[in-house]
Amino acid sequence: MDKLHDGAPPRGVPRDVRGLAGAGPTATETWLRIVQVHDRITRRVDSALHRQHGLSLTGFEVLRRIAQSPGERTSMGDLAEAVGLSRPGITSTVNRLVEEGLVTRERHGGDRRLLHARLTDVGRERVRAAGSTHDDLVTHLLSMLGDDAALVTDALARVSSAARRPR
Repeated sequence: MDKLHDGAPPRGVPRDVRGLAGAGPTATETWLRIVQVHDRITRRVDSALHRQHGLSLTGFEVLRRIAQSPGERTSMGDLAEAVGLSRPGITSTVNRLVEEGLVTRERHGGDRRLLHARLTDVGRERVRAAGSTHDDLVTHLLSMLGDDAALVTDALARVSSAARRPR
């Protein structure tokens, strides 16, 4: 049998290439890089939103989700799920937005227990202005991916889908 096809690498070629320069990253290295990039972008965008618009990144994400909802209102449960917050977390965030006059709470239809958050005129203007800051900064930072943007986005979408919690 030919040495190249018997399953063993040719003489002088290591079986395990993980430690060699130029070899692919380990899962741990990839995970740490994802966490680092997320942390750095989040802090940078949060800082810009605070400085320029008096909003946290979480507050901005909540306002944007409400603004994108039909009638610029959504249930607290849907909002919590959309932005990845717990019920207490979304309540606290919406409380701050209500205090700032950016959102109102209202009961919906026949179910008096179901609360919705609705955007105010002030909230609509704030999320519009902050949206430009957010989108411009994120676009700038992610432009560093260059021609790899589609590849990275597709790969992360696959990982996100696999990691999604079953309902």
